[in-house]
Amino acid sequence: MFRKYFKVSVYLAILLIPACIVFYKPKPLNATAVLDAGAGPVGLAQKFVFEFKKFFYYRDTYEEYVKLRKQTDLLKSRVVRLQDVLQQSGRLEQVEQLRHDQPYATVVASVIGRDPSNWNASIILDKGKDNGVKIGMPVLNPLGVVGRVVEIGRTTSKAVLVADSNFSVAAVVARSRESGLLTGTLQGICRLQYLTENADVKVGDRVVTSQLSSVFPEGLLIGIVTDVQASANSHTVECLVEPAVDLSQIEEVIIVKK
Repeated sequence: MFRKYFKVSVYLAILLIPACIVFYKPKPLNATAVLDAGAGPVGLAQKFVFEFKKFFYYRDTYEEYVKLRKQTDLLKSRVVRLQDVLQQSGRLEQVEQLRHDQPYATVVASVIGRDPSNWNASIILDKGKDNGVKIGMPVLNPLGVVGRVVEIGRTTSKAVLVADSNFSVAAVVARSRESGLLTGTLQGICRLQYLTENADVKVGDRVVTSQLSSVFPEGLLIGIVTDVQASANSHTVECLVEPAVDLSQIEEVIIVKK
């Protein structure tokens, strides 16, 4: 029985297979479809390779980044140092010019210290007795009056600044020649006192040292009038004076030796 069906099946296969080969016409292969079908796997493979390369080269890239970062920081620090040197050179040039312009003997000094509790009260200078510095000598910079020497050591000295309450000097208004006594205050500004009741003083007037001063040469700029007000205790006028020198940024000065 089995042999009978097997034979029939073989005969049918012999007849049908040639017929299928003759009559079957396969459709032409679509190249676009093949490319579309392969695009996904290829893209995935490329992404995998790219990520592998990033992981493989990460260490070298990071080390190069650290090296370049150090070089950049070093160059930045050199630029800052060079700018500071140029600024210092400019300041020293101005101070040296001021020293040559003075008809008095002078010595150039650098600020080496301040009182942290009162930044605008006093400064410590790197010149002292060994340089001919004495108590009472005027301290100037190219912008105007800085203060005067109040203490001295062998190689250093201390100068009280114009805005300190312990500072005072005879002064005049440059425009009108009104004279008075200029003193420091506890607010970082100065006060010009004992002007007459009808004194010709205006906001913006320049205040300079007077020939009546026993310490300072005449005509040195002290500051600019910022306010004019009547005195509360007498028939006089008082003026608030903004120092010409930025007392918080003093670095080099000259000391006038008489």
